[in-house]
Amino acid sequence: MTAPTVAFATLGCRLNQVDTQEMQGLLEARGFRTVPFAERADVVIVNTCTVTARADFSDRQAIHRATRINPDARIVVTGCWAQTSPEAAAGVRGVDLVVGNGDRHRLPDLLASLVERWEHDRAPQRDGAPQRDKPGIHVSDVATIRTLPEAPLGRVLGRSRAFLKVQDGCRHRCAFCIVPFARGPSRSRDASVVLDQAQRLVAAGHPEIVLTGVDLGDYGADLVPRTTLATLLRRMAGIPGLSWIRMSSVLPAYFTPELLEAVSGLPTIAPHLHVPLQSGSDRVLRRMRRPYTVAMYRRLVERLAAAIPRLGLGADVIAGFPEENEADFEETMALIEALPFTYLHVFPYSDRRGTEATGLDGHLAPRAITARAGRLRALGEAKSLAFRQGLVGRVEDVLVLETRDHDRGHLVGLTGHYVELTFDGPDDLMRTMVPVRVTAATPRWTLGERA
Repeated sequence: MTAPTVAFATLGCRLNQVDTQEMQGLLEARGFRTVPFAERADVVIVNTCTVTARADFSDRQAIHRATRINPDARIVVTGCWAQTSPEAAAGVRGVDLVVGNGDRHRLPDLLASLVERWEHDRAPQRDGAPQRDKPGIHVSDVATIRTLPEAPLGRVLGRSRAFLKVQDGCRHRCAFCIVPFARGPSRSRDASVVLDQAQRLVAAGHPEIVLTGVDLGDYGADLVPRTTLATLLRRMAGIPGLSWIRMSSVLPAYFTPELLEAVSGLPTIAPHLHVPLQSGSDRVLRRMRRPYTVAMYRRLVERLAAAIPRLGLGADVIAGFPEENEADFEETMALIEALPFTYLHVFPYSDRRGTEATGLDGHLAPRAITARAGRLRALGEAKSLAFRQGLVGRVEDVLVLETRDHDRGHLVGLTGHYVELTFDGPDDLMRTMVPVRVTAATPRWTLGERA
């Protein structure tokens, strides 16, 4: 009997990409063979996102695309939308199975049963596909999960950088955020498991590892004995062959003196941090239930910028939170203008069912939200261009990615401060660190040449 084949479609954040790799590892260990999404597969798994209303729409589109490409496949929906809206996911035409975030470890058994039943039902059919059963729903209450077990890593194909999940869930309850309901409480992966996986990823040819988590700064608080993200960084920094450690996103309140010392003093830590902001108005931050003030945020960023030369600094910002008035928005614009951000991730506010913000007064008109999001994006693009223009003439070490620029066919490299640049060179430079001189920066491109 040939091995059953499985294809994946992954939406949303980097953490979802790691979750897909872990699911791939689980299934390959049980005899499944992974194929590209565009090829024929016995099973297609759509790993969904639900951080915004737009994400839910994209989830449905991905499922429809999976059924068009693979009309005979069994369609499985998992991820955050599957966790928070299992009946809606099951109601999409073509879906056979819905699996929650707390049940992904059961996928090998669930899929083996699904494929076996499908093959049995299909055998006597001569014309057309067999009748599909009502979709199965396996969604446990993630609020009861207290551990983050080890999971095998799937093959990381086509990536110079490796993403490693060290934490999941969140202990905060921000008014706008659905993620704690989708992923449960904060929990950490044991440091010995993280270090072992990191060593194997470096040995497999990944010079950079990106640590991912929902509430990454809370890493280690639930472990026995307790540990910290700073301690993990110091231990990882000694792995031979590891050029850069990068972190996904860390809240301001987690930057203890110990963590500040680690990110500014360890040479293996890439000079790039992502520190969510959401708003530059204290009044809006309180309504959002964010665990910091504008003054705290400003002091932290100024300290980081002073300690880390040419820091690559990103932030998330929400446009149009309920009751955000013009003064609040202008405070946000002024703070972003004053601080050394190098890029922004801008999110127009949208209601998420079950969150506190949905019931707040003062919802803004969609047109006003769109306009504010546009102004924030324009400011972010201007900050990015100014930072990149400041790199012109400098020689930077870049990690060469396993992809080429589609327009000119040049190599694509990533600097330590999270700037992508293109330059000419052969394929054998991919997955290596190369010195590149930055020659030009435009609104769209950063260009370079081998130094």
